Amino acid sequence: MNLNATIFFQMIVFFVLGWVTMKFVWPPLTKAMEERQQKIAAGLAAAEKGKADLAQAKAHVTAMEEAAKADLHQRMAEAEKHGVQIIEQARAQAQVERERIVQQAQQEAAQEAQRARDILRDDVARLAVLGASQILKREVDANAHADLLAQIKTQL
Repeated sequence: MNLNATIFFQMIVFFVLGWVTMKFVWPPLTKAMEERQQKIAAGLAAAEKGKADLAQAKAHVTAMEEAAKADLHQRMAEAEKHGVQIIEQARAQAQVERERIVQQAQQEAAQEAQRARDILRDDVARLAVLGASQILKREVDANAHADLLAQIKTQL
């Protein structure tokens, strides 16, 4: 066979394969990646909202502490009559409430970040299998390859 003809036909096959890939494989992949970016942006916005809520809760706690301090000065005169128990109890309640609010906000932010990471891992594994199946022109059975998907998730 002629070497020039072989190279020529290989070039034609290469360009046809490139065209098919750019026409049919690339657009769904980019669309899926854009959708995922939007989901991640929404998750990050939720995390930022959680941080803002945490800051608001801290401000609220600070305001409560300031109010408690103001109340403390008012009750100092009464404390001589009624004892120090009321002041200590109010201070302990404010501290418990502050810790609860801060801990709850931190847990929510951590859970939202973990959910975003888990969703991203699942989507990347799914996109990898989808891309491989489209390149190979056959469907990869997700049930038969569950171990492979689990390995991909853990590596990500």
